[in-house]
Amino acid sequence: MDEDLNNKSAKALPTGGLGVAIFGRIWALWGLITFLITFLIIFIPSMLSHLMEEAKGQKYFIAVSKIWMNVWLFLIGCPVKVTGNENFKPGKAYIVVFNHNALLDVPLSAPFVPGANKTIAKASFAKIPIFGSFYARGSVLVDRKNEKSRSKSFDAMKKVLAKGMHMCIYPEGARNRSSEPIKPFYDGAFKLAVVAKKDIIPCVITGTKKAMPINKKFFLLPVRLTMHFLPAQTSADKTVTELKEKVHAEMLKEYVKYK
Repeated sequence: MDEDLNNKSAKALPTGGLGVAIFGRIWALWGLITFLITFLIIFIPSMLSHLMEEAKGQKYFIAVSKIWMNVWLFLIGCPVKVTGNENFKPGKAYIVVFNHNALLDVPLSAPFVPGANKTIAKASFAKIPIFGSFYARGSVLVDRKNEKSRSKSFDAMKKVLAKGMHMCIYPEGARNRSSEPIKPFYDGAFKLAVVAKKDIIPCVITGTKKAMPINKKFFLLPVRLTMHFLPAQTSADKTVTELKEKVHAEMLKEYVKYK
């Protein structure tokens, strides 16, 4: 069924390099316009989360964000299929790690993580008028060039986990511009898991690389997306390196299988 839908979507796209190039930029404009309009609609409802206790408010904030993303992804022809939610056990907080191929990964990931969660994110984005308030509400902010900021963000992430919320992290750091399916991981997420004694749930995202190719500016195609949460990897009795390598291997295997 999914294969038939993908084939139909592919046939619906313009053929030829120039046709796809033109369509991709027109569709990106449509994506931007619908993103802004739908964001303005959900902005005030999302900010009501500030009136609630933090964990409860964050759960409400994520629920509103998920409604927004489902609507927006439908409008741009990029519906997402999520599998593996059963790997989240009730009452447990996890570190959720994602592969990172495109800007589209950012609004896609956290809203579809079951339960309250926050994402480690660039502090500079919080300065954007209006959107910055929304962005900051769902994030632990960090200036990666500032050692003091990195230290504070690490402590903030431990507090998020201690309050029963998940932490979402992209261990590749920036978007993957390499020829590798998944880049080597940085230590941060895995150090956090070992120190906080929390398990890691890997999540493999597919489709965003095709929908928003990293080598093309202002470009978007309607593509079916998937998010697959893998079984939790325990941090118990593992070094940071061992945990990092285990998670990377599991995500790589799953990514290659889906591709």
